[in-house]
Amino acid sequence: MSIQAQIRSNISKTYVIMAVFVVVVVLAAYVFGQSLGYGNSWMWMAVLFSVVSSFAGYWWGDKVVLAMSGARPADRKRDFDFFTVAENMAIAAGLPKPKLFVIEDTAMNAFATGRDPAHAVVCATTGILTRLERRELEGVIAHELSHVKNFDTRLMAIVAVLVGSIAYLADLFMRSLWWGGGRKRSDNDRSNLGGILMIVGIVLAIVTPILATLIQLAISRRREYLADASSANLTRYPEGLARALAKISEDREVLEAATNATAHLYIANPFKGKQFHAWFSSLFDTHPPVAERIRLLRVM
Repeated sequence: MSIQAQIRSNISKTYVIMAVFVVVVVLAAYVFGQSLGYGNSWMWMAVLFSVVSSFAGYWWGDKVVLAMSGARPADRKRDFDFFTVAENMAIAAGLPKPKLFVIEDTAMNAFATGRDPAHAVVCATTGILTRLERRELEGVIAHELSHVKNFDTRLMAIVAVLVGSIAYLADLFMRSLWWGGGRKRSDNDRSNLGGILMIVGIVLAIVTPILATLIQLAISRRREYLADASSANLTRYPEGLARALAKISEDREVLEAATNATAHLYIANPFKGKQFHAWFSSLFDTHPPVAERIRLLRVM
């Protein structure tokens, strides 16, 4: 498959998944509201909650991630290769040079964040900066800049808000049931719809947070494939990123600065010692298999 075909395929599949995600949010809010007798008000509450959360994540998400990671601003003299590679790749991609940060950790990893190309941040560990050859580092930085150019950082922020909205609604619904909340229905409503909607609501309250998380992880994995293809298109040297991913996968050190909330941002799973191999368990991985990513890069 050509690089352009890989990019088109990943874009289309991602937006199909996003459409399913939105339907899940609206359906869950509708059923929760109807089963408790609140009508469509729960849907509007979900929209309001999502808007407020999105606003906060849009403006301050990058600062929160950097603070959680303990990253320091990169220094041009101290991190010369990082600076020059980022400058060259940004020019090649037609992007402003991002702000650069470094995590003092010997584990090999990197991530990008920021709401748009003008406010982008690329962060790398000292491990990846010191142990990769320049062509390999170019592949990694091009991968992260591809996330910026493709607006993946914004997309994943939106997805995180949707996941949070579903979890919030499901929790609120179960609490309302526990405390006997909800509006009184007429006897006819209770006999016809109340019981059915209540059962459906309980099932959705249990299932939808799990489904939302699976969709979030599926989107994250799909965007990694897209960034790999975009990186190869940018550098015109897929082997550089393939070799970098091979070295990163061989590094078994866990990145201490990573958390479950930020793991999906990194170029590779930062919890190296916790890889899953079973098909069912792999659904909960934040990243696609490295071997498959390398294979796709080498056939481009």
